[in-house]
Amino acid sequence: MRIDELKLKAAQIRRATWQMIYQAKTGHTGSDLSCTDILVALYYAVMNQTPETFNDDNRDRYIQSKGHAVEVLYNVLADRGYFPKSDLATYSQYDSPYIGHPTNHVNGIELNTGSLGHGLGLSVGIAKAAKLDHQDYHVYTLMGDGEQAEGSVWEAAMAAGSFKLDNLTAIIDHNRLQISGPTAEVMNSEPLADKYRAFGFDVIEIDGNDMAQLVDALETPNTPLRPKLILADTIKGRGISFAENRAEWHHKVPTAAQYQQGLDELDAVIGRLQND
Repeated sequence: MRIDELKLKAAQIRRATWQMIYQAKTGHTGSDLSCTDILVALYYAVMNQTPETFNDDNRDRYIQSKGHAVEVLYNVLADRGYFPKSDLATYSQYDSPYIGHPTNHVNGIELNTGSLGHGLGLSVGIAKAAKLDHQDYHVYTLMGDGEQAEGSVWEAAMAAGSFKLDNLTAIIDHNRLQISGPTAEVMNSEPLADKYRAFGFDVIEIDGNDMAQLVDALETPNTPLRPKLILADTIKGRGISFAENRAEWHHKVPTAAQYQQGLDELDAVIGRLQND
């Protein structure tokens, strides 16, 4: 896909996610909207993985460590054809596999995640296994910035550098907000770029809501023997004016009036991108 097509796709995925959260009356709205561009870049432009190749041994792997942003992941997977879009009408209902955190009962999801701090360690293990098995797949993992307060993240970062995992790309959705407020006030983990460099990562700092920057950073080959960290500065609640940069929208469902306003804003963006 071209960059303009990816931008349009991201706007459409935001709309579908907004709609699903409103209909289900649950979801991590702000977190979903901040990382939408990242997931679209991965699934539509970068990763060597399709619904048809999901069980191939040499497919690229994606681990969503910030599992609470599962609504946008489900919508991306459905749009790519991993399962019917109609399945998402059951999201968060009794006996539905489409629950509030990633589960490998859903086609396209590698591992159950959501307990923060575990995704990087899992990804290190998968990347190390690829080295041992002489396979050339790449492993991608998405973390939140609030998640960086977990000690297990830094054990995994140390291991990634020590094992020289140049088949690993970690991404931080760096929106500077978590459920209880600004990350710098709740538990300051900065300077993240310097810390990851100290653990042996190459670090690329970008605007994580800029599709061209995302694709360029993700497609930049790892330096031999070094894992890569993309520090993606994003806006929590991106695309909905009244939700942007508001911690209360971490886990909030819109009212009917807010829902309609959000739809109108997203439809305006979609219309503009279709006419560009």
